[in-house]
Formats: sequence, structure tokens, C-alpha cells
Amino acid sequence: MMRLLDFLLSWPLLLLEILKMIRRLFATFIEQPIQGQTAEILPSPKPLSGRQFSNVRLQSLSWLHGAAPCFPVRGDCITVIHDRRVFYETVLTKCASAKKRIILASLYLGIGQLETSLISVLRENLRENKQLKINFLLDFTRGTRGQVNSRTTIMPLMEESDNVSLSLYHTPALRGITKKLAPPRWNELLGLQHMKVYLFDNSVIISGANLSNDYFTNRQDRYIMIENKPLADFYAGLVNKVQEFSLQVSSKDAQPKLHKSWQHLPYEGTQSEFAQEARHRIFSYFSDVIERQNSAMDLEKDADTWIFPVIEMGQLGIHHDSVVTKALFQNSQPNSRIRMATGYFNLTPEYMNSITDCQAECAILMAHPNANGFKGAKGPAGGIPDAYTLIARQFYEKLKAAKQDHRVSLFEYQQPGWTYHAKGLWYYLPNSSLPSMTLIGSSNFGERSVNRDLETQVCIVTENEDLQKRLEAECQNLYRLGSAAESEITKREIPRWVRGVVSVFKNFF
Repeated sequence: MMRLLDFLLSWPLLLLEILKMIRRLFATFIEQPIQGQTAEILPSPKPLSGRQFSNVRLQSLSWLHGAAPCFPVRGDCITVIHDRRVFYETVLTKCASAKKRIILASLYLGIGQLETSLISVLRENLRENKQLKINFLLDFTRGTRGQVNSRTTIMPLMEESDNVSLSLYHTPALRGITKKLAPPRWNELLGLQHMKVYLFDNSVIISGANLSNDYFTNRQDRYIMIENKPLADFYAGLVNKVQEFSLQVSSKDAQPKLHKSWQHLPYEGTQSEFAQEARHRIFSYFSDVIERQNSAMDLEKDADTWIFPVIEMGQLGIHHDSVVTKALFQNSQPNSRIRMATGYFNLTPEYMNSITDCQAECAILMAHPNANGFKGAKGPAGGIPDAYTLIARQFYEKLKAAKQDHRVSLFEYQQPGWTYHAKGLWYYLPNSSLPSMTLIGSSNFGERSVNRDLETQVCIVTENEDLQKRLEAECQNLYRLGSAAESEITKREIPRWVRGVVSVFKNFF
């Protein structure tokens, strides 16, 4: 009886040790250091005087011109989409009307009725317009999960037309014994193609939403559409570069193949060899874009809005988005405000430090456990909402220890029957009631976004008052469904096993 009692009392510790052993095995097989690779940001453009903000109030954001390519536009070229149904209808309309190119870069394409309707619209446009090219970039593991999946949904289009291509990004971290033994869903922990870019001729929708039923019905997200050919060309080129080191699907071959210009399978050879060549191609692409912009003389003279695209590809050694995001906090001014949103609260220590030390008044909106997409999931995934609560609690304790809890507020989004996936931030200049800048895209500002997945966002700076009002309405629409979280997260019960696992596995979710 005593032995049984001792076992029952000690099994949580045994479980934790087993999990640590698994974590060490993961480290052995999928987190090998990449020789000669260091975390670097992308090439920086020259901060030309002709591209500085003319508005004196925006001068504190002028450092962005030296941090990323810049695309000047007019504010009326930007549509802030507030509703997931409008997002879906916009995508359908654009898929039906595009004349030359459609590029859909997402984590995956769903397999439900709404997604089937989307495929039907694409098929009809292809039949009527022989010049149209349709290009999909999805994640390999997520896009091939199950017998019916993204790949099988798109395949009939490819069999009908040679103008349809499908590329599946395969993380170089999934290799060796891990690739052989890791089951579906679990293999997605190692790294994903997570960018959300939906491009139709010269229109670009930047979002955090996937092309899936939930995101079209009851999953809260953000979506901004920009009508601008140079920006559309930029993202078309970026997606094309990622496709070069992704696997190419053919309607004639069962197995995906390498791109004709690429020689390294992501799961063979060395991880460093793949990552270094992929990084070189992304760096070269940005260098070419920046060189063209630095030599261009035809600046948008009536621009009142400036778009800075940023990317993050941590497994390739590219840290660009995270550098820019941290700089936004670090360069914030006294009496300014930042409102932030994240679908999954797992901020990196660097982000937590930047928020704790910044001068702006900050608010962060995250998912209530009831609005978390992992709520009710089977197995260990069911504990993820509790893990996010625990991480938020630890951050709040850090704020209190630094005596900054009066300046940083935490909120939780909750709406019956909905899940929450919106992310980004809004920056308000000192003593301003409207945001002058927003950051929107696929990044959740967490460990995965910085270290594992492919991400892209756009930083939009504007002096257009109408656009500022529309961005403020978007922010208010999200925050009105948020309630103060500090009291809740400090008293919410966290399962013991979750508390033991979070520190071991937090960079996987």
C-alpha cells in the first residue's frame, strides 16, 4: 500500500521527467545549431530624404524608412475589412474578377462547403480567362493532413489547367527519425508556412486568417486590403522566392518535387545547408527591391500613407519583423499609446522586456480560454489555453515587480460561440485619439512566430484622417468584446501538469 501511495504521489514528477527527456530528444533531432548562421535582419534601405514623413508629428516614426522597403500610397487605396463574411465575399469576388494573377499564400485551405465554393469560382474564372495564373503556397504538413486535405481539394484545378500551381513549404526542422515517427498534428509543432497573403491582380489582402470555414464564420480575425501594384508585385515576388525552396506538387506525379532552381530537399542533407541557401535567396530578393527603390525617382507625390512590409523566418536565420516590432515599443514616446492584440499569448522574453520598459501606455487583448481555438482539444493540446493563462500571469507578475502594472493593461476577448485569432497593434502618437500606425499580418508575437514559422506583416503609417478613423473603429470593435483580465488570470486554476510542461515546451506553441 505504501509503495502504491508513493507512486501516486510521485507520478507527476515522473511525467515531467519523461517530458523533459522527450524535449531533449526533440532538441537532438530538430534543433541542431545551424553552423555559420546567425540571427540577422534583412538589408536596410537608405533613409532618403525624399522618403521621410513630411508631417512633423510622424517624425518619431521616420526610422522605419531605414528598416524596411517602403510603398507610398493614398489612404483611400486601403480598405479595412471588419467582418469575416465581408472577408469571404471579398475573396470570392476577387477570385471571380481577377484577370492576370491570383496568389493565395496561407497555412492551409479548408475542405468544407465554403472552401469548395471558392474552388468553383476559381474554376469558372480559369475556364473563361485563359490568361489567368493561379498560385497556391501552403504548408506541407498542414496542407496534407488526412486523406481529404488542401492538396486533394486543389488537385482537380491542377488537372484541368496548367495555369494552376501548388507549392508546399516543408520546414527543414522536420527530418530524420522525427519525420518518420512524429504523427500528424505533432509534426506541425516544428515549423510552418504561416504567412497569410491573398493577392488578386494589383489588390493585396494582408491578414491573420486562413482560408477555412471557421475564419469565414465564427473566428475573429483582422483583414486589410491594399490596392497598389508595386506592393502587389513585391508580395508576388516574395511568395515566388519562398516557393523556390518549397516542394512543388504536380497533377502527374504522386510525390512533390523540388523546384527546378533548387537542389536541397528540406529533410535531407544538413539543415544548415538548406537554411543558408534559402536565407540567401530571401536576402537577395530584398536587396534587389531596396536597390530599385533607392534609385527610383518617381515617388508617390500625393501619398499620405506609407506601407512597410516585414517578414520573420527564424529557422532560416531571418529576424526582421521582431526587430521592427521591438523597435516600435522602444521608440514609443511619453503620452503615446499602444494597443496590441494576439490570438495566442506567448510573448517572447524580448517582447515582454520591450513592453515593460517602453514609455507608451499599453493594452494587450488576448483570447479568453473559452475563445481559444484549442479549447476542448483532445490530449495535451487541451491544456494549451491554460498554458497561455499561465504565461499571461507570469507576465503580469513581471509588470508588478517592475512597478509597471499601472501602465500596461491586459484584456481577454470573449464572445459566445466564437474563437479569437486577431493580432497586430495600433500606435497612437502623444495625446492623439486616433492611431497613426498599425501592424497587421500573421505573427502572434510569440515564440513560434519568432523562431519557427514563416511570417509576414505590414506596418502602415498614415496621416490620412479617414483611414485613421477606420483603423480606430477596427480596434474599438475588437476591444469592446474584451474584459479586464488581471484579476481573472491570477485566480484561475491551472492544472499541475500544465505548470510543469509550459517551461519545457513553450517555444512549440
